[in-house]
Amino acid sequence: MGSRIKFWLILFVTGITQIQGQVINPGMTDQYDSVAIGKVSIEGYVDAYFLYDFSSPPFHERPYAVSSNRDHEFNINLAYVDFKYRSENLRARLIPGFGNYINANYAAESGTLKNLVEANAGVLIWPKKKIWLDAGVLGSPFTNESAISKDHLMYSRALAPEYVPYFITGVKTSVPVNEKANFYFYILNGWQNIQDENRSLSLAAQLEYRPNQQWLINFNAYGGDEKSVMRPNFRNRWFFDLYAVWKSKGRWTATACTYFGLQQTQSAPGERNNHYWGQANAVLQYAFNSKHSLAARLEYFNDPSGILINSINPILQGFNTAGWGICYNLNLFRKALFRMEY
Repeated sequence: MGSRIKFWLILFVTGITQIQGQVINPGMTDQYDSVAIGKVSIEGYVDAYFLYDFSSPPFHERPYAVSSNRDHEFNINLAYVDFKYRSENLRARLIPGFGNYINANYAAESGTLKNLVEANAGVLIWPKKKIWLDAGVLGSPFTNESAISKDHLMYSRALAPEYVPYFITGVKTSVPVNEKANFYFYILNGWQNIQDENRSLSLAAQLEYRPNQQWLINFNAYGGDEKSVMRPNFRNRWFFDLYAVWKSKGRWTATACTYFGLQQTQSAPGERNNHYWGQANAVLQYAFNSKHSLAARLEYFNDPSGILINSINPILQGFNTAGWGICYNLNLFRKALFRMEY
């Protein structure tokens, strides 16, 4: 795939805020400052970058990547404005987005649906238990990296989040189990679809567990029929995802993620085949002080049947690779972050 040098400048229009005394969940998209006007809050984000790839990919597009995939140029990966409404029993969220990430990740959607990072509304159905029901385009619970990079230890994403849903469409039920655990249950249109591609709905579940203030452990599961016009031989897909985040009381922070998937295909009536894929990655960050930190990643991805990734080399079938990266982070001030990565 060649070597790459990446220079990232990420500007947060409304700032960076972490939950004090507690590890945040970097796979979820709620960790922001905002300007409040009554029950409405407004937030914003701009992620600008420059990337140089020594392998000089054709058409200026970095292979295998959804995020920050334009080579040899300055560009916008993701820019959006986030509108939230919150009352005692109702909440709603609308995030129109623009940039390379939107162009690559929403290519299958039509019209204005291409520009929805999130669009959902929720009602508090059981106030005593604080159980919410939300419906619409939702942020995905899968893996420890979301489309928004500011809460990640490195700017770039591992291959892991690039090949699971960054967004999902359907209904989510949020259930606080106790002070340490939250449970979420989803009924979905499918694997990263706004418009359903078949008549079968999918199911997903998420358990978020915090044993103490230094640890977060998250488990996800997904199951559904993935038959579509593009993949008419696809049938049931099963997917299991586990990740953890650890933040020491000193200068170290770490995260690791592993997942495993099974895709059934039908080659003839009554005949089904099973195909497997999986990955593992880990990131370790050391903070020299409040402004400077250094992070490194190791990852491995194996998809021998090419269910999610196929090699760009026409001679090869499927995908199997290992990689590493290193990233320098500079907190310019509370609302801006500069990063360089190799």
